[in-house]
Amino acid sequence: TVFNSLNHDMTLTEFKFIWYMEYSHRMWGRVVGLAYILPAAYFWRKGWLSRPMKGCVLALCGLVCFQGLLGWYMVKSGLEEKPDSYDIPRVSQYRLAAHLGSALVLYSASLWTGLSLLLPQHKLPESHQLLRLRQFAHGTTALIFLTALSGAFVAGLDAGLVYNSFPKMGERWIPDDLLAFSPILRNLFENPTTVQFDHRILGIASVTAVTALYLFSRNIPLPHRARMAVTSLLAVACIQ
Repeated sequence: TVFNSLNHDMTLTEFKFIWYMEYSHRMWGRVVGLAYILPAAYFWRKGWLSRPMKGCVLALCGLVCFQGLLGWYMVKSGLEEKPDSYDIPRVSQYRLAAHLGSALVLYSASLWTGLSLLLPQHKLPESHQLLRLRQFAHGTTALIFLTALSGAFVAGLDAGLVYNSFPKMGERWIPDDLLAFSPILRNLFENPTTVQFDHRILGIASVTAVTALYLFSRNIPLPHRARMAVTSLLAVACIQ
């Protein structure tokens, strides 16, 4: 179906390039799974894991398996023939967002667990400013996660191809077809114009939040490691 509808002029060499990309991605995912599960089973059998760590290891291994399952479920949506549909074959943007979201959760949880084991925790006095900074950091994290998920909808709908001007979209700040679909809520997930518009707004909001977090942290005495983390976050946000 994909070949007949979209790539009917593809050569064998071009097909092999795409095939090997997908094959390498699958194999790499399986290697990552083995890199989690085999050492975890070995450490468990040796009795080197505390009870809380056993729960953490089980959760991470479960996330690895769930991530692979979501990947298969996502690809499957791009191979299903939809009756009476003449649209370009593509994977479901909902499944793509779920696959990306679970990958981000898995990566973040792995990094957090690793750093918790490798680095000693700083005991800082619980001041009002520090509590506010922690809440601000958590809110910024949620905003960045939401922005990344919105990027999956942009990719799934090829929404990046609709407008290629910035900061305006075409000649307007707010496009005419922003709420073209009915019901209105459907526009957030299925209207390419709305999806790109939302991603732009979320991206700007994320950079603004990271900048504000950095400026707010300047007035709080923080350990060197925390100071480096906030500064690095701002640098990466600007590069992104």
